[in-house]
Amino acid sequence: MDPLKTYTIPFVGLSLGKHLFQYKIDNTFFEQYQNQVIGADFQKVSCDAEVFLDKKTTFFELEIHIKGVATLICDLSNEPFEESLSNQLKLIVKFGPEYNDENDEILIIPHESYQINIAQYLYEAIMLAIPVKKVHPGIKDGTLKSEILDKLHQIEIKDKQTIDPRWDKLNELLTPKKQ
Repeated sequence: MDPLKTYTIPFVGLSLGKHLFQYKIDNTFFEQYQNQVIGADFQKVSCDAEVFLDKKTTFFELEIHIKGVATLICDLSNEPFEESLSNQLKLIVKFGPEYNDENDEILIIPHESYQINIAQYLYEAIMLAIPVKKVHPGIKDGTLKSEILDKLHQIEIKDKQTIDPRWDKLNELLTPKKQ
């Protein structure tokens, strides 16, 4: 049985108008995508997803809202920390002769389709909610104590005013900007 079948919405029997679908997403969801994830973006994730399907006569709109928490690994200190995740994704689904997902905002599915699997879109919404640079909040406010940070502080340049004298000659080449 397909573990992502849970995220399939049969839209043929739905009446026109808005419909709400709710999902709980955790690490078991991401096990299906383990070959796609490059590097360890998170250790643990727990998200609630609300999917609003607004069915029209010739197409429908999907609006995905993600809220949750992920345990990330800090890029600087390698320490785990919890980050709240929040994201929205909108998608227009139209019918056509063949499947086409070249456009990020419009999905074309075959005329004979009667259901849509939104697992890939949930995956993308969560992955896009994870910050590119993952920095522990303790580093930002100075409360984190770790061996790695201590080592970084030891090798940090102590006197920023001391510049290699060879660079002074290059600074003479700089021309002032006209105002």
